[in-house]
Amino acid sequence: MKLVLFGLTISSSWGNGHATLWRGLIRALSRQGHSVVFFEKDVPYYAQHRDLHTMPGANLRFYSDWTEIAEIAARELSDADVGMVTSYCPDGVSASELVLGSNAALRVFYDLDTPVTLNHLQAGESVAYIGPRGLGDFDLVLSYTGGRALDMLRSELGARNVAPLYGSVDPDEHRPVAPVPNFECHCSYLGTYAADRQQALEELFIEPARRLPGKKFLIGGAMYPDRFPWADNIYFVRHVPPSEHSAFYCSSTLTLNVTRGAMAKLGYCPSGRLFEAAACGVPILSDYWEGLEHFFTPGKQILVAHDCAGSVAALCLDKAELRKIAASARERTLSEHTASRRAAELVRLLEGAASKPTMEFA
Repeated sequence: MKLVLFGLTISSSWGNGHATLWRGLIRALSRQGHSVVFFEKDVPYYAQHRDLHTMPGANLRFYSDWTEIAEIAARELSDADVGMVTSYCPDGVSASELVLGSNAALRVFYDLDTPVTLNHLQAGESVAYIGPRGLGDFDLVLSYTGGRALDMLRSELGARNVAPLYGSVDPDEHRPVAPVPNFECHCSYLGTYAADRQQALEELFIEPARRLPGKKFLIGGAMYPDRFPWADNIYFVRHVPPSEHSAFYCSSTLTLNVTRGAMAKLGYCPSGRLFEAAACGVPILSDYWEGLEHFFTPGKQILVAHDCAGSVAALCLDKAELRKIAASARERTLSEHTASRRAAELVRLLEGAASKPTMEFA
């Protein structure tokens, strides 16, 4: 297949999870014999923090203004098997109009931010990357979030064929490595600052740090404000690029996952960080959300905390027990949650939509 994609960014991992996901998927698609053309708007914010300039397995096309690229994109779509637009594409509406009016065999929208999309709609707000006609004209709508979100995409945006395509990990990029002294800690947390994660982060990370002053806690990520409630035993690394994720995870006894509020509310929306940490063989502690059991078995492959006491208890577990949990999570991740597995799922969904354009996916 030839896939022509219009998305947010794959060239910069600064403050977004789209880049890491697409890098893994594109590499996997390339290994499976498919070709990808990715159109990315060259915006200053991501240009200043670019950590990838060429994408093996893809033709990465930067552009400054939609008018300069529209004709070129139309030519690429003229012989494409798939034309795809993703959430937070800076020119999402224009790209959707181009894809829907093109000769691409299959027109697809992939919402990597479904909870955010639905929150805007329920608040009566417009969604910048979706046009006034919603998603009903697309042959297939993919969602990073499963469960109830799929029904809501149908009812709120008119999507006809909907299927989940969850996050994944490239085990060649995220794997067990030796600890790095700068990252060594008892508990780590990797994530961009988000206001709707802050309450859970304070309950599961900051307050446990205060109760366990003898343990070292480490946060890695971008956009943390000066008013963040730091403690003497909480250390900070500003932005950890994907190339250092493995070292970051593997230098901690335990790593924490905190789900954004809108995602936790809908459920069935696993952060890519879960699969990354698991692939690195590091035990994971997470908040709970509906559908977690679909990806990992609580207590056996992942630890779940509902409050500070639960987090403290996890941090005090025997290291042998933690290693056992981590090994089980890694085994499941390498079996079910790799980029190669997701790429194969994507191809299957595309082929199914092409052969039965009116079908619906569970």
